[in-house]
Amino acid sequence: MLRRSILFALPVMLGGCFERPVASVENPIKPVQVVRVVLASGSETRAYAGVVRPRREADIGFKVGGRLIERLVDSGATVQAGTVLARLDPTDLALSLRSAEADLAGAEAVATQAVADAARSKTLAGQGWQSAAVDDVKQANARSATQRVETARAALALARNRVDDAVLRAPEAGVVTAIAADPGTMMAAGTPVLRIASLDALEIEVQLPETALAALDHDQAEASFWARSDTRIGAKLREVSAAADPKLRSYTARFALVDRPAWLALGMTATLRLARADAASLALLPRGAVTDRGHGAMVWVVDSAGKLEARPVTVASLRQDRALVSGLKSGELVVGMGVQKLDPATRVRIADIRPLAE
Repeated sequence: MLRRSILFALPVMLGGCFERPVASVENPIKPVQVVRVVLASGSETRAYAGVVRPRREADIGFKVGGRLIERLVDSGATVQAGTVLARLDPTDLALSLRSAEADLAGAEAVATQAVADAARSKTLAGQGWQSAAVDDVKQANARSATQRVETARAALALARNRVDDAVLRAPEAGVVTAIAADPGTMMAAGTPVLRIASLDALEIEVQLPETALAALDHDQAEASFWARSDTRIGAKLREVSAAADPKLRSYTARFALVDRPAWLALGMTATLRLARADAASLALLPRGAVTDRGHGAMVWVVDSAGKLEARPVTVASLRQDRALVSGLKSGELVVGMGVQKLDPATRVRIADIRPLAE
C-alpha cells in the first residue's frame, strides 16, 4: 500500500522540478487616426430667433365710467400724442357738471351773507351793542361758509375734468396694437379700451438658454431681419428676466437697437447673433477626441515616436460633433477617435492625419 502511494506521488514531485513555458503577450502597436491642431481666434457666434417688440406698451382706458359711444381708431392705426381715440356718453357727466355749478352758486350766496353778517356783528360788538359770544358765532359761520365755497369750487373743477375725461386721448405717439372694447360697451373706470405701443424705442426679444447667460454681458450682439436679410444692426443688452419661463425653461432677454432703421416695424422676425471673443486661442477637434477620466477634460497627444501624452484641456464649447478647446499648441497631433481604449503605456502608430475644417 505504501509503495502504491509513492508511485502516485512521484509524477507530482517530478513535475515541480521543471519550469513550464509561459506564453508572453507583447504590447501591440495600435494604429490611430489623429488630427493636427490648428489654433484660431476664440470667437464663437450663436444665433437666436427673436421678435421686434416695443419697449413701452400700455393699455389705455377712461378715468371715468360710462357707455362707450364712439371709437375712432382700429388696430394698426398710428396715432400722435393728443389724438382722440374714443368717447363716452357725456349725458350723466354733463348733469353732474350742472349740479356742481349750482352747488357753487349756492355756496357763494351763503358765504356772501355770512361774511356780511360777520362784518356787522364785529361792528356791533365793538360798540358794545352785541355780546362777544354772539360775535364769535357769526365769525365762525363766515369762515365755514367760505370753506364750503372752496369745496364747491373743487367739486366743480372735478366735474369739469370728468367731462373732459369722457374723451379718451393718446398719451403719446405710437401704434394701436390691440382693441379691447367696441361702441355700446359699458366701461368701468380704468377698463382698457385699446393698447398703444410706443414707437420711440423698439427692441428685440429673444429666448436664451441658461448656457448663454454666463457671458451675456461680454458678448457682442448684432441683429438681422428676415425682411432685410442683408442689413445688420448693432444691439445692446437692456434686460434679462430673473427667472426662467416655467414651460420653455428659457430666459427672456431684450436687446435695444443702436440705430433703428425707418422701415423697422413691430412684430418683424429678427435673428440675434451673439459673438463671444475669448482671450485664448481655441482648437477645433472632433467631439470624440475629448474624454474625461475623473480628473477633467483631456485629450491624447501623440509625438513622432508614437508616445502618448494625456493633455488636460478646457472645453469652451461643445457642438453636435465638434468641440472647441484650449490648452493645445498649434501643429500638435491629437488622437481623434477611440480615446477610451488608450492609456499612457499604449504604443501607437499614426495611421492617418485628418484635416478638420469647421
